[in-house]
Amino acid sequence: MKKTQQAELLKKAKEMLAFSYTPYSNFKVGAALLSKSGKVFGGCNIENAAYGPSNCAERTAFFNAVSSGERNFEAIAIVGGPDGVIKDFCPPCGVCRQVMMEFCEPKEFKILLQNDKGKIKEFTLEELLPLGFGPANL
Repeated sequence: MKKTQQAELLKKAKEMLAFSYTPYSNFKVGAALLSKSGKVFGGCNIENAAYGPSNCAERTAFFNAVSSGERNFEAIAIVGGPDGVIKDFCPPCGVCRQVMMEFCEPKEFKILLQNDKGKIKEFTLEELLPLGFGPANL
């Protein structure tokens, strides 16, 4: 992935922090999902008083993209922190990794994380979800 693409995705993910609805945890997360067609879909986390119906930023971005007709993805950038202040890397939870597995090629799909010092870590989905279960298993 080109550095310019990384920078654009991370910028969009940071912009999405402003839309997070987190009255309970105050931990805001923003995500930017790049489709193979070149479109970028934003996502933010959305909490609920019942907790279970809450939705992570990554899944919001995927559901936004899928509901717009996209099914093929290249990369996602994820940032987050207390009150929207990025401190450390913010990796996707297990449920989000499973959603990624539904739509992404594990060896190819990139997950970008950035901390407060500007350091970027890049992983494949396979690295974060080894032996993942997906459509190919059925």
